[in-house]
Amino acid sequence: MSDYGSQSLQLHKQLRGKWEIRSRVPLKSRDDLSRAYTPGVAAVCEAIAIDPAAAYEMTMKGNSVAIVSDGSAVLGLGNIGARAALPVMEGKAILFIRKLRSDLRSLLPGNLRSTFHSVF
Repeated sequence: MSDYGSQSLQLHKQLRGKWEIRSRVPLKSRDDLSRAYTPGVAAVCEAIAIDPAAAYEMTMKGNSVAIVSDGSAVLGLGNIGARAALPVMEGKAILFIRKLRSDLRSLLPGNLRSTFHSVF
């Protein structure tokens, strides 16, 4: 039987986490930067200000999800805190993007260093 715990520790240390965010826009020239950022991005901001629904077409909003935990109830580990919960959030991001929603472009694992129990 494999020692998944030891292998997982080695993997996480080697990779410094399982998740990364990459740009979908190559920045090979000043013109590329001007279209992706300033001054060109101002036109995108203005379009969204006029029609907020346009954010779903022109930003990551339409194909992104945040996976967040305060670390108070993590799998079978209980209340281990926000930092200790982050590897689980990264794993959920991998699971969601690979198996459940292949159309998602961005899944942002994160944690909250505050515990709150309000209903939103």
